[in-house]
Order: sequence, then structure tokens, then C-alpha cells
Amino acid sequence: MTTKDLFSTASADSADASQLQCADPRHWPVAPGWQALVDGFFASAGGRKLLAFLQARLAAGAVIFPPQPLRALLLTPPEAVRIVILGQDPYHGRGQAHGLAFSVAPGVRVPPSLRNIFKEIERDVGTGPPPLLQPLPQLGGSLEAWAQQGVLLLNTCLTVEEGQPASHAGQGWELLTDAVLRHVAHANGADNTQPVVFMLWGAHAQAKRALIPTDSGHLVLCANHPSPLSALRPPLPFIGCGHFRQAQAFLLDYLAPWLRS
Repeated sequence: MTTKDLFSTASADSADASQLQCADPRHWPVAPGWQALVDGFFASAGGRKLLAFLQARLAAGAVIFPPQPLRALLLTPPEAVRIVILGQDPYHGRGQAHGLAFSVAPGVRVPPSLRNIFKEIERDVGTGPPPLLQPLPQLGGSLEAWAQQGVLLLNTCLTVEEGQPASHAGQGWELLTDAVLRHVAHANGADNTQPVVFMLWGAHAQAKRALIPTDSGHLVLCANHPSPLSALRPPLPFIGCGHFRQAQAFLLDYLAPWLRS
């Protein structure tokens, strides 16, 4: 396969603005602080293999979401990360995914897991949202405002095919997103800048706990996934977990010396 073939763009007739149109990371902008990490990944064997897979699926006519797989890294620079909310893979319905974990594009009906997230925030902190989280969206379920305030809404796999959940799992995205998590965990923390709150919901997210050093000073919060299938189940129900109040107290405690000055 030639470089031209690898980075060819899908026909405008076969793609729309809600889906991936090419397998070229040059069309997937990220914040400057992420650029070296992203470039290094796509130059690696794992990155090249992933791009070849994406190009092959596009050439076969697959409909892939979202249109901008790296959007979380565009809206939330590494130096701005204060909270990490980790998802698994993008929504697989047309028009839903827009590159941010748990978030849906403006105007799209709020999915059940996101409804439970909003429900827990209201139960936990009421009208006083945690630092860096604006009050709940009045219309729809876009969390773009959270991303712009330092909430890294990262899926571990960054693309998916229409109607086929986890269809791109194990194809290479996890190598990149693990590197992102390591970067956040090591670039911040006790001996560097502000510690980070990691919200790990469900077994898949909690499997990434090993990427976060235990002596880093970060706050790691674990609970069941907010899906209706698990949100109320033991041993760690999502509804009632209190993660947002804990995040609020943790971040305010760090900021207290600056707030008093």
C-alpha cells in the first residue's frame, strides 16, 4: 500500500460530516502539547498498522465514527487537564459521537449512561457543580464545555463502526490512549503541577488503574459504569458514588492557598 493510498480521502458522496472521511492524522488536529506524543504514535509500527486498518475499512465502505477521533486532545491540552473521565469506545449510532467520551453531538438525545451521570451530579452536588464543570447542559448532552475547562473525556478506543460496538477495539488505539493516560499521570502530580482526578467507571476503565502511579498524589475514583445495566449494582454502584463531591473537595483543597492569597 502506498502513502497516497493510505491517506486517501473518502468520496464526498459516501461520507457526511458525522463520520470519518479519511485515515490521515494530518486532518485530526490536537492541542500543541499533545502533538509530539501523537506524531510519535502514528510514526510507530502500531500507529501505521492502525492507519492501514482504518483505510482498509473505509475502502470497504464501512461507516466509521466520529469524524474527528482526536477531538478530546484538541479541546483539552495536557497542561489544562484537571479531571479525566475514561470511556470505552465512541457511540455507534449515526450522528451521536463527536470525539468526547460519554458526550453526544449538540441536538442529539441524551443517552442513558449520560443521563445517569447528570442524575448523579444533581444528587451529589445539587446546583453547585464541581470545579471545572459548568452546570448541566440545558439542551442535549454535549460536554464540550467540560472539555474546554480541563475535563479530558477520553475513550480508550477512538473509532467505531456504525451499529457495531467495540468493532475497532484491539486495532491500536489503546496504544495511543494508554500513552495519553501515562503522560497525564506522570506530567502532573505530587512533584510537578496540579494533581488530577481520575474517574474510572466500570471494569474496562478500572483496568487502566495500573497506569497511574500510586504515589503520584492523584485522586483515583472507581465505581460501576453509569450504564443502566450496572449503575445501581453492588459492589460499587455508580448512583450514590459521590465522585463529584469528592472531586470538588480534592480540587478546592489544592487551590485553597491561591484562593486565600
